[in-house]
Amino acid sequence: MALIVALLSSLIVLSASSPADALSLNHYEKTCPDVESIVSKAVQSETRKDETIPAALLRLHFHDCFIRGCDASVLLYSKGNNKAEKDGPANLSLHGFYVIEGAKKEIEASCPGVVSCADILALAARDAVVLSGGPTWDVPKGRKDGRTSKASETLQLPAPTFTISQLQQSFSQRGLSMDDLVALSGGHTIGFSHCSSFVNRIRNFNATHDIDPKMHPSFAASLRSVCPINNKAKNAGATMDPSSTTFDNTYYKLILQRKALFSSDQALLTNPKTKNLVHKFATSKQAFEKAFVNSMIKMSSLNGGQEIRKDCRVVN
Repeated sequence: MALIVALLSSLIVLSASSPADALSLNHYEKTCPDVESIVSKAVQSETRKDETIPAALLRLHFHDCFIRGCDASVLLYSKGNNKAEKDGPANLSLHGFYVIEGAKKEIEASCPGVVSCADILALAARDAVVLSGGPTWDVPKGRKDGRTSKASETLQLPAPTFTISQLQQSFSQRGLSMDDLVALSGGHTIGFSHCSSFVNRIRNFNATHDIDPKMHPSFAASLRSVCPINNKAKNAGATMDPSSTTFDNTYYKLILQRKALFSSDQALLTNPKTKNLVHKFATSKQAFEKAFVNSMIKMSSLNGGQEIRKDCRVVN
């Protein structure tokens, strides 16, 4: 019940934005004209040093938007008795925070007190997709940064073990449709997952099956070899797809081959509507990219912040 109340209250925050707070494409045209190029250079420069940065930034943006809207609450550090989102169980493997913090520092030197951390994160997520060979889009801007960040609220994030009905509920509570669900799941075309996110599918799946019968046996065998029993390797895991630094439609092809990592990915075939979309996106990269852009703009327009933070790690 507490979770439902928390969800409802966060949704009320999302819808509380007045038309005056509406996002626009030219929000910083006069106040900080260089914001997009500063963010883009920061993302490019860090990606040159670490090829996992684009996937990390895209994931940061998702995890931010799904809790209280895209208000950069995921960037706040825990303080005193308050454990922040970034230290919630679902967020412990997030990284790339320093890319946003570095861009913010540079922007503050150029136009202090003007650009929100939430906008920087939204721009960085777009740049991450572009750098990985994906589509580009104009990011609406004008988000405010939130003042609340609670680790306990990260329980609201969609889990890799979710069924299609749980996924649908999670997305619809944020005003996102089944189409958005399938398109945004395509973000799993880049990145890496630790064994803990899929180990339920490759050992002791249920009373009858050791391995999830929906998973291709040879794929399960390869995952069992990288995630041994009593696995002590902190960084053991698998890439989300073989072309894990390239933004393409391989993810959907793998679902059809029963080689998706998460049960939540494979679950997209258990509903006629989502199954049709998986087939459509597996066949046409162009159709996937168009849908992904539309859904990213829709998701990243959820905003419930109150201020422009001077430092992304702490409230003003």
